[in-house]
Amino acid sequence: MARINLLPWREQLREERKQRFLVAMGGTLVVAAGLVFLAGQYFDGAIEQQNARNDFIKKEIAVLDARIKEISELKERRAQLLERMKIIQDLQGNRPIIGRIFDQLVRTLPDGVFFSALNRKGAVISIEGTAESNNRVSSLMRNLDASDWMKAPNLTEVKALTAGAVDQASTFKLTVKQTRPGAEDEDEEQANKKPFGKNARQKKAGKKS
Repeated sequence: MARINLLPWREQLREERKQRFLVAMGGTLVVAAGLVFLAGQYFDGAIEQQNARNDFIKKEIAVLDARIKEISELKERRAQLLERMKIIQDLQGNRPIIGRIFDQLVRTLPDGVFFSALNRKGAVISIEGTAESNNRVSSLMRNLDASDWMKAPNLTEVKALTAGAVDQASTFKLTVKQTRPGAEDEDEEQANKKPFGKNARQKKAGKKS
């Protein structure tokens, strides 16, 4: 029987398979390296694009911060201007009232009474002066109380200058509150409205119950 040696053929086939495996392995490595390179390029581009967007956003935020600061300064200036306008309006509005007050002080001043000092703090006017007699001071207080621009005169101090005489000259200090015509009527109307509103609420509560 003839003997056939198959070892060289098997070795050759093994070498061919080995070479094919190595070629396939090399191709896979090349493809993988190419994919990694492309992925790196893609992510680098995305990062650069995102950084550019971040820089743009930072610049816009800086512009907005500058505008917000400018708006805050403008609001502060506006508030200051409004406050100044209010002060000017109050001064202009009080000019005729002050004129009325001085006019009423002159009109209510009886003969024999002289003012030496006037001081106004809010709605309270402090008056210092001299009078030929206490009756003159009483007349001044009655005249002030009868004025439409004055109310609640209050005598705080009286000092006699000529003791023992029938008509004693004296110095005096008094306070009087500034008002305006119709102010008491307005206060009375507001006072009347409050109980009405309270009674109305009570009536509504009674109906609901």
